[in-house]
This record gives sequence, structure tokens and C-alpha cells, in this order.
Amino acid sequence: MLVDTAVRTVDGVPVPAAGTTLVFDPAHSSIEVVVRHLMIAKVRGTFGSFSGTIHVEEDPETSTADVTIEAASINTGDATRDEHLRSADFLDVERYPKIEFHSTGMRRKDRCRFDVSGDLTLHGVTREVLVACEYQGLTTDPWGNQRVVLSAEAEIDRTEFGLNWNQALETGGVLVGQQVKVTAEIQAVPQREA
Repeated sequence: MLVDTAVRTVDGVPVPAAGTTLVFDPAHSSIEVVVRHLMIAKVRGTFGSFSGTIHVEEDPETSTADVTIEAASINTGDATRDEHLRSADFLDVERYPKIEFHSTGMRRKDRCRFDVSGDLTLHGVTREVLVACEYQGLTTDPWGNQRVVLSAEAEIDRTEFGLNWNQALETGGVLVGQQVKVTAEIQAVPQREA
């Protein structure tokens, strides 16, 4: 059974007590990417293997988050495309097996929305990105465990991380879009006691 943790209120919003470490529950979380295909269509993919922690501080704006994604776990529903995405043309998972995000700062926009800045390491390149997050709340599941629910969204330019492969179209434009939208729906639970 997971550890229950004290609840406090910040601006009328229930949040875990300072000092709590939350871990992602991958069975109830998702990380999705969306990219343009043929200039107008969208292709979606999910990462099936990832982990993350959130360290809750007294001042919510000093809380931190760390996320690790197994690059080879990309799944777009097409085996041939997925193998191409894992190849040296794109993610190059043999050389760069992990995608990592480490937060460096947080700014609250209102009671439940905040911007998180952090370092994203992808394809061996680290760049600062901004992630828009929304705190959906804190609840208790049927087994008595607390759950924090968050939504997050970011957009990156894949070419800034060295993911440059593309193919010109006869009608103009390129096969794969440059901008990648990343969305996450996260449920996190208090870390188990040692």
C-alpha cells in the first residue's frame, strides 16, 4: 500500500504536504506526440515506457519534476514507421536510449495553471523548453491512496535537437513537420517508504 501524505491548501486548492515525493503511475498516465504529415494531416504516437517524480516544496513554485522516457517505446500504430522513428534518421535509440526532462523553474499563472521551464535532452542535445501545466487536483482512489492529477503540454522544434530527416514532396513542402506537440496526462502517487 502506498503512503498517505498530509494535505494542505494553497490558495484554496488542496495539494500534498511539503516534502512529499510523488512518482508517476504509468498505468494511469500517458505521454503523446503529434506531428504534421504531408503538411496537413496529423500523426500521433505514444511512449509506452516512462517514469517521473515530482518533489513538492513549501512554495509550489520551487517544486521540481524529473521525467525519463525510453525512446524505443515510441508507438504510432505502424510497425514500419516505428522502426524508422527508432533509427538513426530520427531518435537513434541505439545511441540515445533515453529522453530526459529536468525542471529548472516554475511560475504560477493562476490557482491551477503554471509554466514549468526545464532542460530537455533528446537525441544527445539539451535545450531549455517551456511546459504549460494544469493541476487537475488531488483525489483518493478506491484503495485509499492519494493521487495528484496533472496535464502538461509543450511544443518543440525537432530540428533544434538534430532530428533533421525529411523528404520533399512533389507538390511542395515536406513529408514530416518540424514542430512536435507533446502532451501528457499524469497521475502521480506518494512514493513508497523504503
